[in-house]
Amino acid sequence: MHGELMPGVSLTLRGIGKEFGVSMTPAREAVRRLVAEGALLLSSSGRVATPELTNDRIEELATLRALLEPELATRSMPRAHFALIERLETINAAVSQMIARHDASGYIRMNLEFHRTLYLRAQAPAMLAMTETVWLQMGPTMRALYGRLNRKDPPYHHKLILAALKAGDEPGLRLAVRTDVTQGLRMLKV
Repeated sequence: MHGELMPGVSLTLRGIGKEFGVSMTPAREAVRRLVAEGALLLSSSGRVATPELTNDRIEELATLRALLEPELATRSMPRAHFALIERLETINAAVSQMIARHDASGYIRMNLEFHRTLYLRAQAPAMLAMTETVWLQMGPTMRALYGRLNRKDPPYHHKLILAALKAGDEPGLRLAVRTDVTQGLRMLKV
């Protein structure tokens, strides 16, 4: 989810077990779950790898994010008190720090934390779980995108999201979230 692996990387159960200090059984169960959620691919030969997304798949995931995330943000708005906005500003500052350090997985982690912190206020656990599954499927590809963009500035649309929350501007919030989550994904298309 956080882009610690590049697209197309092969994994072994033994390697996963060693990295996380677990036996083969929990490693196998984790791989099964991640395959079921679309975060890993399992070939007919038993090879496990991170997905390399096609343009069609990127478009599908962008559409899902464009549907789910503005709705989560809108549902969060009535609970967007000052402390939440302040927390989002702090997270956004951390996003900027990760960009300055050229820390791809740190950037992805903090960017997702910004969105998740807002969406938790929606009190819509099923929608949030679906959104997190989409994020999980995109982690390796987001890592590849970050490397191509050589980003130097924080996400512009985060500022618009924060401004809309402060103003209580629901249409502005929906537009800012939709643009934020789709603009980057469309850059992934090859």
